Amino acid sequence: MDSLSRTWALLIAAAILYIPANAFPVMQTSTLLSTQSDTILSGILYFWNTGSPELAVLIFTVSILVPLLKLATLSTLAVSIQRGARGRADQRARLYRIIEFVGRWSMLDVFVVALMVGLVHFQGLAVIQAGPGAAAFGAVVVLTMLAAHSFDPRMIWDRARRPRGKRPPKKRLAFGTRHG
Repeated sequence: MDSLSRTWALLIAAAILYIPANAFPVMQTSTLLSTQSDTILSGILYFWNTGSPELAVLIFTVSILVPLLKLATLSTLAVSIQRGARGRADQRARLYRIIEFVGRWSMLDVFVVALMVGLVHFQGLAVIQAGPGAAAFGAVVVLTMLAAHSFDPRMIWDRARRPRGKRPPKKRLAFGTRHG
């Protein structure tokens, strides 16, 4: 159950940081003529309004939808373990594998901001700095990855295989060992 407690702690922290990740600027651009701060949503709207709806949809999916779905899916899996769900263990295990796979691509946005900062500094056209939203977004990504990693998918199958009403045997500790 330590696994489940760690997962919940990481999920709650990620959910709290999801708000500033989307509310605060992720990027601040300064040129000779102006300074502009952009949130994830303002960047999506910019690409949508300037004729790049495909890019806007991609950014929306990767930056807003995927983290939200990861939070919701991991929370659903954790709740199903806590409530002792028995059915559909194969579907829940598949959901977990999808979350693990998606986690590998979650840092894409953070890398895009870092790449843009590097390219713009290299060309000397403007100054781009990561805003506080980028730090919060990076933290959300890392925390959801850690939550997925700390979640023990064996708990899905343990509950499904146990006969109804039967509890798992209590672990007996050998003399001189620690329980941890």
